[in-house]
Amino acid sequence: MVDTEHAGQPGRLSVRTDVVDGTLVVAVAGEIDQETGGSLREALQLPEDAAPRVVIDLREVSFMDSSGINILIAVQTTLAEAGGWLRLAGAAPPVLRIIQLVGIDGFIGCHPTVQQALES
Repeated sequence: MVDTEHAGQPGRLSVRTDVVDGTLVVAVAGEIDQETGGSLREALQLPEDAAPRVVIDLREVSFMDSSGINILIAVQTTLAEAGGWLRLAGAAPPVLRIIQLVGIDGFIGCHPTVQQALES
């Protein structure tokens, strides 16, 4: 698992990555916005041993603005072009509401847990 930032600091984003059965799993904590989006974008770069499949664990994300939505759309597009997919897991109600209002839950799978996202 790789930790690219440290949480606990206001406005900071913690991003940890792991590869599970060839799928990149990215656990995110904090706020996803214009200032912190670069850390998420960097973490979503597929390692050589990973297929074009990504699960983003959003359980500990407290806020996401349009910067985060744009990152998700860009990653989904890139992965789909490579024959893969992006799935979201565990989004808290305020973050899930934004995802649903924008409508990206119509083309990016949203699941209650990482395990369910990996298995679907």
